[in-house]
Amino acid sequence: MAESVKVLPEDIQDIIEVYEWDMRTREGVKRFKELKAKSLPSVALDGDLVYEAIIPGQEELIEELKRRYEAK
Repeated sequence: MAESVKVLPEDIQDIIEVYEWDMRTREGVKRFKELKAKSLPSVALDGDLVYEAIIPGQEELIEELKRRYEAK
């Protein structure tokens, strides 16, 4: 999933902050539980679990990011 984010267009990367948690660490497990995720990969946007057990297509991810950015 991290690779999907890293290849997003530059204009999208300019409006997002990316945090990645490693499930082999306590912090990663804690965050996974806080999000109430049940499987990997999981993607949270603005603290909301949006994608779980799937990697969204780039277009879908970009549209969701834009929608959330414009709503702020």
